[in-house]
Amino acid sequence: MSFDRSVKIAPSILSADFANFGAEIEAVEAQGADWIHVDVMDGHFVPNLTFGPPLCAAIRKHINTVMDVHLMISPVDPYIQAFADAGADVLTAHLEAGPHIHRTLQAIRGAGCKAGLALNPGTGIEDIEYLLDMVDLICVMTVNPGFGGQKFIHSQIEKVKKLRAMIGDRPIHIQIDGGITPETAPLMASAGADVLVAGSAVFKGGSVSNPAPYGENIRAIRAAVA
Repeated sequence: MSFDRSVKIAPSILSADFANFGAEIEAVEAQGADWIHVDVMDGHFVPNLTFGPPLCAAIRKHINTVMDVHLMISPVDPYIQAFADAGADVLTAHLEAGPHIHRTLQAIRGAGCKAGLALNPGTGIEDIEYLLDMVDLICVMTVNPGFGGQKFIHSQIEKVKKLRAMIGDRPIHIQIDGGITPETAPLMASAGADVLVAGSAVFKGGSVSNPAPYGENIRAIRAAVA
């Protein structure tokens, strides 16, 4: 993974056909996806239950881009090695998920992954100043984590602007997760974000047998931020 600030579209497989993940991933990559975003939820830290390391390992061979694994789980540390072994390129943990986020980020990098740090909508950026040299990505949640298809929280635009200024010239991606559409994507790109997670906005209207809408949806988001 080389670093650049061009805007990348990361479809969330939470909105894909669960019975057909391999083909869905191949289809959405063929239609222009830059990364593949995997939402891991534990039914404890967030009110939903999704995927574990075996699923990540199973889909890894279908991913030719970047496997971006978002751990909405608590505790995080006991599972880092398993997700790294499953092939994650990026592992993102929540600042709110445990008392020792510094240790968690160390463990993620120690497992050979890029380290991501996620912030819920109600979390400020004051607590991450001393973590900036340990992260490769900061994920700003623009919905409350746990479910797809929620409404975008506009107060996060100002947060991203402040975060971009705080990062300075460090090679850290700013990722946005939640409510990304052609209407909201340019707001975040202009604020300083460069990785846009989109679920329903990418997968709506298409299928493995009719993948063209995936490409149309991805191009619509790209055109909006161009």
